[in-house]
Amino acid sequence: MVFLGGARFAVAAERAGVRFVALPAGADFDDRDLDTSFPGRSSLPPGPERLAFDARHVFLDPIPVQYRALLALLADFPADAVIADAFLQGALALALARPRPERPALIGIGVTPSMLPSVDTAPFGPGLPPLPGEEGRARNRALREEADRRGEPLRRHAEEVYAELGVRLPEGPRGLAAVTVPDHFLQLTVPGFEYPRSDAPAGYRLIGALPGPIGSEQPLPPWWDEVTGGRPVVVVTQGTLANTDLGELVAPTVTALAGRDVLVVAATGRPEGPRALAERIGGLPGNVRAVDHVPFERLLPHTDVLVTNGGYGGVQTALRYGVPLVVAGASEDKPEVAARVRWSGVGLDLRTGRPAPDEVGRAVDRVLGEGRFRERARALGAEFAEYRPFDTIAELVESLGR
Repeated sequence: MVFLGGARFAVAAERAGVRFVALPAGADFDDRDLDTSFPGRSSLPPGPERLAFDARHVFLDPIPVQYRALLALLADFPADAVIADAFLQGALALALARPRPERPALIGIGVTPSMLPSVDTAPFGPGLPPLPGEEGRARNRALREEADRRGEPLRRHAEEVYAELGVRLPEGPRGLAAVTVPDHFLQLTVPGFEYPRSDAPAGYRLIGALPGPIGSEQPLPPWWDEVTGGRPVVVVTQGTLANTDLGELVAPTVTALAGRDVLVVAATGRPEGPRALAERIGGLPGNVRAVDHVPFERLLPHTDVLVTNGGYGGVQTALRYGVPLVVAGASEDKPEVAARVRWSGVGLDLRTGRPAPDEVGRAVDRVLGEGRFRERARALGAEFAEYRPFDTIAELVESLGR
């Protein structure tokens, strides 16, 4: 097995006992700091403008470099299957350029809320949950036509990028090609957390969410016994990407819950985070414990509410443990994650990336006080437990050689 990816994953691949090959410079950037790698991005507000910028510069422009790197690797390491993150779209060119008998099978992995267009869903981006019946389908058609018009420049750009490689994209939205071009597409979620699509292609499957590292090697903070001390535990995080400005969600949450009979664990996601948070709010309240990182797989079993900006992996990790959520996110795919939290009944969507403290406080009170959120989160936790995504992927790969 060989892992082709960004240089920052070299150590993780080595620990897993996998040969690592770095992407060339034109496609190797740190996804945790896109603003540094892509000048001009930081000046765009979260929303359609930034999404369009990312689609063009982060995901489309590196395609030729990705594809050529993949071809070079396959010449050295003939493989039976290529398993590709849906955002490494250079892999699509492999399936578009060669018939199946002349290439490895391509397995796409959906690592964000599904972007697969459907008559049953609104276009991806604004975070609109399904609307049932013909009224909903009419709404979706109108929104899709509008999205297609706005997305036409990106569509033309994508066609030009693939044409440079001598291949042609199939007709239809780019989100459709990402799912239908691979021989198999495995979406990392469960039906209870993803909108049903009556027109999904046969190769599209929901396979559950990947478990995270337990973090048993990570030392526990000195206050760890407090998480089992009887008080409700509220965890707040802005994840690993959008955590530069802790004033978006962590600070408002800490301010809202200061002095309450709850234990607040603020996971800041960066080494200087606890100090920056304390300076921002004039000192940490007595019921708050701030850390840079914390082993979530060990903390979540003791958590009563997770307040988050809506990272897909973090939200699904919480749901695997039956933890209800308060979500406030506006960047990347976070509005879509938040909409699914609301749709599935496992928490509240504040529909903003920068809520006021009183908004967060009221939402936490509701989730703690209304048992329905915990019940739904536990039901989804049971659903996640029925899936074995690693086994599913392994069985699929093994079946290719039969």
